[in-house]
Amino acid sequence: MAVPKYSDFFPVFMEFLSDGNEHTLQEVRDYCASKFDLSEEDKRATFSNGLNMLTYRLGWTQTHLKKAGLITNPKRAVIAITPFGKEEILSKGIGVFTLEYVRELQQQKSDTSTSSTISTNSSTIENSAIPEPEEQTPQEMIDASMEQLNLELADKLLDELTRMDEYDFEHVIVDLLLKMGYGKPEENQDAVTRKSGDGGIDGVVRADRFGFDAIYTQAKRWKEDSHVQRPDIQKFLGAMVSIGATKGLFITTGQFSKGALDFAEQNHNHKIVLVDGKKLAELMIEYDLGVTTVKTYEIKRVDSDYFSADS
Repeated sequence: MAVPKYSDFFPVFMEFLSDGNEHTLQEVRDYCASKFDLSEEDKRATFSNGLNMLTYRLGWTQTHLKKAGLITNPKRAVIAITPFGKEEILSKGIGVFTLEYVRELQQQKSDTSTSSTISTNSSTIENSAIPEPEEQTPQEMIDASMEQLNLELADKLLDELTRMDEYDFEHVIVDLLLKMGYGKPEENQDAVTRKSGDGGIDGVVRADRFGFDAIYTQAKRWKEDSHVQRPDIQKFLGAMVSIGATKGLFITTGQFSKGALDFAEQNHNHKIVLVDGKKLAELMIEYDLGVTTVKTYEIKRVDSDYFSADS
């Protein structure tokens, strides 16, 4: 049989993970292929661009279920069901996991999540609607594939960041600010503060040569589902006030609670920008930090001006 649509894998994916154990991507792939009785030829089938069809569609399956809060990645290339996912199976059964229902869960999760981020021209990957591949034009398929690749890349970046040493993570934040144009490397070689005695400040990026304009940073390498709370932001503000700083950047690989977001927003005397894990990964991808380009595609169209020009 042909490789099913990614949404057809939802119930099978959840059924396999319902044992509560951690499983590798390969284990999930083998189980799904077995449940749909896919032949070796089916499992090797590719799109015209060379992407393996089964791997590609299971990647979409994983992305949708994760966005719905049903599964998680406890470590690299490993998947597990979340407590919420277990509750859904126990109360509603495997058959509930249709495309419509999973999208409804994604919307509910999105409605209860807020974030405050640096203002940039980049699009927000996490909040983009993902159409079914079968419903797309060729151009939409390319765009959707790029979005899928960036989603997976963002997840991998966060996995790498959460495993880093705290001091190395602080260097990543400084490197990102320099990539974004805040100051120059030669003027910020000592931008990361010492491991101890920093008073709650992890880094100082001088945006101009004389240091008249500086950005003070706090970096928290926390789990993706952990929340920075209001007292953490208050402590950071206290550290800023003690040294006369007016601009602060608080970055975490986790998330911010509503109290933390409200406190930062309501403090008008000091500018405190909060960047959560999802936005951090987006910025790293946008500014080519910790990532590398493996292939570039050109899309061409007919030049109407050429053909309409007077001969």
